[in-house]
Amino acid sequence: MMETRAVIYARVSTIGQDYQRQLSELRGYASRMGYEIVKEFSETISGAKKVVEREALTDLLKFVEDNKIDKVLIYECSRLSRRAVDFLQVVEYLTEHRISVYIHQNGLETLLPDGSPNPIANLVLGILAQFNSMERGLIRSRMESGYHHYRQNGGRVGRKVGYRKCEDELRAQYAKEIQLLRKGLSLRNVAAITGTSTTCLLYTSPSPRDRG
Repeated sequence: MMETRAVIYARVSTIGQDYQRQLSELRGYASRMGYEIVKEFSETISGAKKVVEREALTDLLKFVEDNKIDKVLIYECSRLSRRAVDFLQVVEYLTEHRISVYIHQNGLETLLPDGSPNPIANLVLGILAQFNSMERGLIRSRMESGYHHYRQNGGRVGRKVGYRKCEDELRAQYAKEIQLLRKGLSLRNVAAITGTSTTCLLYTSPSPRDRG
């Protein structure tokens, strides 16, 4: 019997986060299952970005097509994409090439052992993809609401003159704040928990459209 050939994909949104845990758990799973890990792909980029904007993911899609890969291992579905349409299109593309996607957090595979689509997994993943997309929209809505409220109350938004920190540095510095915002906390609550002022959050956070 031929050994199952697999690749791993891991993603985090900001430099302040680390995808090593994702890689470690997926490697452990592959080892237990006796899979050959042919290659690993990882990147630091928002899951709200389109597939064509994500270098590691596009490289993966080309690689699996050219190298007879059986499975793509990911930690959870939002790692693949927070855009429901993109997530489902990637899964469909892989299914057409008879490549199964394994989602570790849910213990789901998109293909059955005989290579046919797994209807239960596809139903659950469709729901999860929609949920992740809605969650991204909620985060953006909360940020925009806080932004407009701040502006209406006379607040000035934008980086101070002479402020030279690049966006990557800001994302790393305020990784905890961004993580809490993703969980649905308001700007006021995030400020109370972290000690970072709402003014500072609005000065230094990336645009709400870039969250994800």
